[in-house]
Amino acid sequence: MEQHDNRITLRGCLLGMPEFSHENHGKRFCRFFLEVPRLSGAVDTLPVLARQELLDALEPGLMLTVRGQVRSHNHTDETGRHLMVFVFACEVFPEEGEPVNEVTISGLLCREPTFRRTPLGREICDAMLAVPRAFRRADYLPCILWGRTARQIAACHTRDRIELNGRLQSRVYTKYLDDVPVERTAYEISALTAEIGN
Repeated sequence: MEQHDNRITLRGCLLGMPEFSHENHGKRFCRFFLEVPRLSGAVDTLPVLARQELLDALEPGLMLTVRGQVRSHNHTDETGRHLMVFVFACEVFPEEGEPVNEVTISGLLCREPTFRRTPLGREICDAMLAVPRAFRRADYLPCILWGRTARQIAACHTRDRIELNGRLQSRVYTKYLDDVPVERTAYEISALTAEIGN
């Protein structure tokens, strides 16, 4: 398998207009959300960051295809540090068609996987992959695996190399801050297949 793979293709509906995020090396970046339905009928609402010049003549409700990478960075606010996961777009263009949500990543396990079972007995494994990128940086991407694939990765250890194919999904949960419930959204890669490298 390729040493460092990080690819995502999405096709979904633009939710709202892109908003300015930040400027870096003279380039302006904007953030927007893409709604991508699953086969189950649930909808993933996914954050995308793109250079402003890729986003001409967009309007809410437009079907877009986005190609790029899954990225992460640590964000600190008054409630602590949070791992922010998003799609960094290299291409954005209007395109009709069926929804698409396809991710391929490879990297190193950066902590021991956690294996558990749901109350109904379904097997789940949580894993965190460090996916290297340029300038000696890495993206830390939370992954969730199911069934046989969960058992396979649960037997792995820190620094084992893994390649995953699946989708990027959003999950809403409630966190209590000073006994006040706050709704938050987590993003993770739900793996369909996994391959253990050497």
